[in-house]
Amino acid sequence: MAYFLISVSNKVNLDLCIKYALAGFTNSINGLWTFMEIQEGDFVSFLYGARVFNLYKVERKEAIENAETIPPWLPVTFKMSGKTYYFPFRLYLKPLRQFVEPMVRPEFAYVAENLLLRGGYRKTHFQADQTTLQSVSQMGEIYNRPIETLTISNYKTFTPSIVWDRKLESSPKTFYFQEFVLQSLIRQHLSVSTNLQIFLASAGLNTFQAEDFEVLGEKALSEGYIDILIKDRMPVGYSRKIILEIKTGSAKSKDIEQLENYIREIGKECVAGVLVAQKFSKKLKQECENRGIKPFIYTFGQIEKSRKYTLEDLKRKLQLLKIEL
Repeated sequence: MAYFLISVSNKVNLDLCIKYALAGFTNSINGLWTFMEIQEGDFVSFLYGARVFNLYKVERKEAIENAETIPPWLPVTFKMSGKTYYFPFRLYLKPLRQFVEPMVRPEFAYVAENLLLRGGYRKTHFQADQTTLQSVSQMGEIYNRPIETLTISNYKTFTPSIVWDRKLESSPKTFYFQEFVLQSLIRQHLSVSTNLQIFLASAGLNTFQAEDFEVLGEKALSEGYIDILIKDRMPVGYSRKIILEIKTGSAKSKDIEQLENYIREIGKECVAGVLVAQKFSKKLKQECENRGIKPFIYTFGQIEKSRKYTLEDLKRKLQLLKIEL
């Protein structure tokens, strides 16, 4: 159960989202990323104009074919690129609480810090922590406004897939494997308690209990962006943090340096830095050992470049393995 703030591009689209209790994401890799990240049963609010709107629970997800002709949102064409985007990836929401709150409230500090360090939105969604969700669950009042049902007839859905051959890419149905797709898959993998417990034990954190931690997506720091942050779900006195740097290819020395910068910025609350990559050279393994970084490889087993893989396929196949020196 995660909580996300969904960025909305303009007031017209925000009004449509609220009117129909519906969220939509574009036919781009960022749209797919957001659709991947937010699962049925998660909680969301809308973010527009530095204000947070309402609290919803995600009831179901759909990817719709030929969505450029399907309401409620109109396609958007950008003048600079000439590209037109529409909204095939959709979340159907159950309204829980109604409110309009400014981002400057201390309860939104976790997300506000991300926004400040990014210099603006520039992102489709932001994951907040459980402390934020607990606070939001007490804001405003129980939702009591009418929700209109958007009636769409004779439409088809599809299951998005990932490929390892760029020639097979065809948005919005098929996208090339990229780093933030891997980040999302690893975050969801580690959000399963049994997987997280195995990971903690493999990382040498044998006394840590998975149920005490939450796994969060990208976190902005002044030194850059942590790909995955694992932290105490309910910190008392201080908050233990484990940071993961994710690379789709071979690990490099600069990845270790980047991770060390994050560790220094977080300070004593950072109990481990983990570098996840497809491969480690013998030299890089030794460098991780010398500098106190924990090296892991990810694997999906045997990948056929001519095949398309659904996200569920990849979730089932994903493994994180600690490298033994």
